This record gives sequence, structure tokens and C-alpha cells, in this order.
Amino acid sequence: MDDLQWREGLFESFDKLVEIEVCKQKSLVPENNKILRGFQYLKTDTISVGDYCWNGDCVNCQIWYEADAGEIKGALACKMYVREGLVISALSAELQEDLFGD
Repeated sequence: MDDLQWREGLFESFDKLVEIEVCKQKSLVPENNKILRGFQYLKTDTISVGDYCWNGDCVNCQIWYEADAGEIKGALACKMYVREGLVISALSAELQEDLFGD
């Protein structure tokens, strides 16, 4: 089965990928999707089976990002949508391991 075909239905409808920065690494993720889905797009195998509730009940998908005024704010990746140019400066231990671990 084609890699993109089995992913169909996981993501909200999107026409393009947008660039975000995650811990100083630039990545392309689907527009119109929550950040956790964007992470799943990048690392399908680890994020799909990771310890995430996907609904905000846990804090395993906590991120810290640069807000418009430059201050660092916390958010849950399962609740916040990606946007072009988003800069994520830190991740929960779970996300760090699932995105960048071996």
C-alpha cells in the first residue's frame, strides 16, 4: 500500500505543507492541522503509537513556542493548529523522544 494512501483520513484536508521550526530544525507539515498531527506526519511510526490522549486530558504533548510578541508560551500540540513560521522552542520529554530519539 502506498505510504500516502494509508495516511488518508488521519489529517484534516490540506492543500499544501507549511514550514515550522521545531527545536531549531525546520520541517514541513500539513496546513489546517493541529501540531500533534503535524508531528505525526513527520514521524508516523513513533507519534502514532506514543502515549498521547489526542484530546487534551494529558500533558504529554506539551510544547513551548514563540508567540507574536516574542514571549515563550506553553500549549498542547493536540489543541493548537500549525501556522506558517511557527517556532517551537521546547517539547515535552515524550515528544522529544518520539520526534528526535533513536
